[in-house]
Amino acid sequence: MGIVIHLDTNILIDIVTAHSPQVAMVRGWLSEGKTLTTSAVAWSEFLNGPHSHGQKDAVRAVLAGGIRPFDEEQAELASRLFHVTGRRRGSHADCMIAAAALARREVVATRNLKDFQRFVPHGLMLEAIPTVD
Repeated sequence: MGIVIHLDTNILIDIVTAHSPQVAMVRGWLSEGKTLTTSAVAWSEFLNGPHSHGQKDAVRAVLAGGIRPFDEEQAELASRLFHVTGRRRGSHADCMIAAAALARREVVATRNLKDFQRFVPHGLMLEAIPTVD
């Protein structure tokens, strides 16, 4: 497998959001042969919706790398990230997504740079997605 991009929840949502500029970026990654994946944690956040069954299927269709399970090793890593980055309230899901990508050495694509940059000193690789207003 070549380059794998681990999608954060906001990119999953963008895939099914009308007129989202990130759709073109996702298409570009696919045409370049990059493999897209996500963690079960981000998938669960995405499933909180609202979305239709068709939208859910559309997102799943671009995830050639699948929806990766979250395991014990990743849980321990997420906990360490939570502690070393300040035990910020509401940040544990981001710690879990970062841990899932770190464990597999995958690049995280997110528009949520502010919350994910704190994991870079701990080895996380980021694909910064600009926010277009």
